[in-house]
Amino acid sequence: MGLPKSINIVVENKNMKTLKFRQVLAKEILDGRKTITWRLFDDKDLKVGDKLDFLEWETKNKFAEAEIIGIREKKLVDIEDEDLEGHEKFKDKEEMLETYKKYYGDRTSVDTVVKIISFNLLRV
Repeated sequence: MGLPKSINIVVENKNMKTLKFRQVLAKEILDGRKTITWRLFDDKDLKVGDKLDFLEWETKNKFAEAEIIGIREKKLVDIEDEDLEGHEKFKDKEEMLETYKKYYGDRTSVDTVVKIISFNLLRV
């Protein structure tokens, strides 16, 4: 009895970083309209070149793999229209601040630094 012609080995990378997105934003990513994400209080030490699993926040299901291709940092108060390219829009800075307070809590202020992260999808 010989060896099989091919063997598929699946290795789960426990060190793969993950980012979670609300389902509505996951759809925007998959449709190609959302190409950047903002992260406050980066506890994952995100860097250019990192490969990421994208998960739906509500279900924790993986919906894509991506690679970080660029990172910039700014305070929320300094965000300009060009920083919103490839990102969901807000009617004004007050709505933007309130949105991020919902995600990150009351420690979020206009002086909070945001990582503006550009990514390419690798696999969906």
